[in-house]
Amino acid sequence: MKTKLPLLKTALFGLSGCLIGLSSCKKDHTEIEKEIYTAGVYVLSEGTANGNNSAISFYDPQTKAVIIDYYKQVNGVGLGETANDLEQYGSKMYCVVSGAQGTKQSFVDVMELSTGKSIKRISFNSETEGAIPRFIAFYKNKAYVSRYDGKVSRIDTTSLAIDGEVELSEGLEGLAVANGKLYVANSSHRFYQEKGAKNKVSVIDLINFRKIKDIEVNNNPVRVAAGDNGQVFVVTTNDYIKFNDPSLDVINSSTDTKVNSFPYDIGSIAIQQNIGYVTTDPYSNAAVRPLNLNTGALGSPLITDGTAIKTYYGISINPLDNDVLVFDANGYQPEGFVYAFGADGKKEYETKVAGLPQHAVYLYKTR
Repeated sequence: MKTKLPLLKTALFGLSGCLIGLSSCKKDHTEIEKEIYTAGVYVLSEGTANGNNSAISFYDPQTKAVIIDYYKQVNGVGLGETANDLEQYGSKMYCVVSGAQGTKQSFVDVMELSTGKSIKRISFNSETEGAIPRFIAFYKNKAYVSRYDGKVSRIDTTSLAIDGEVELSEGLEGLAVANGKLYVANSSHRFYQEKGAKNKVSVIDLINFRKIKDIEVNNNPVRVAAGDNGQVFVVTTNDYIKFNDPSLDVINSSTDTKVNSFPYDIGSIAIQQNIGYVTTDPYSNAAVRPLNLNTGALGSPLITDGTAIKTYYGISINPLDNDVLVFDANGYQPEGFVYAFGADGKKEYETKVAGLPQHAVYLYKTR
């Protein structure tokens, strides 16, 4: 989809009406409206466990061309083992590569947004094993990374060096920024039952970079997302240890209190400013539904044209036009699919990508 932005303008100035003997002249102002469009979509695919086959594919919506393992083509090496998050900040992309338990395969790969070329791999490994980084969020030229070993690391986005850490609880998962604070999920991971907080969202003050409190939520919080209204949404899932009921809990970031809980079974959540979508009932009758960020109510299923998704694995919202990308793991096969839908629920494009796709970053250009 193309979007015209009136702020992108070029003024052409010419001289006219200049008269001999006069020192002044009149300027003509002609404005040319530029068009900004989605020139490419980077799609992060997790790959199969212990397969060392994570990948970033690149799809051009204009030409319909796709490069399945674009990262390897551009950088000459594979992405790594179990890549878990891909986000944009400024002119760079940040890919969180978790690795595997007991191995030194953990890092954050920083790439140029314009080319996908790797600038630096920031190691999250000790001499014996990896910290298993999971998710990344940004605030005022800093990146924050949650880790399974219980720490949140802070990366300076200029020097691309780790410049601080906060200790929380082992098994950290999703995180999000709201009101100058970082909200981090302490999950009930099966490997960290003794050392994990299991049912807490930790709040970190980003000015002083220290934990200020824990907020109790339902058992096993795994995903966190924040809207422009200051509400923080926490996805909790069945951990198959306590066999708890899943939910979507809501935290007010002004009071740092849990203000609501909905009995939703959520697989993925995506929020872009004041627009939210979730995948519901991921293991039976799965669907993508709009989420009202003020009331917590779910709308009707997004997809209206009969497009069948085999294995819902993630969703993303294109900030330019609010198109919703739905990622299909295709029965956990070596190749997955991406489907883009407009607000009317009709498919705008689809493409094959690498296996187990779950995140996207968008490349824009003007013409």
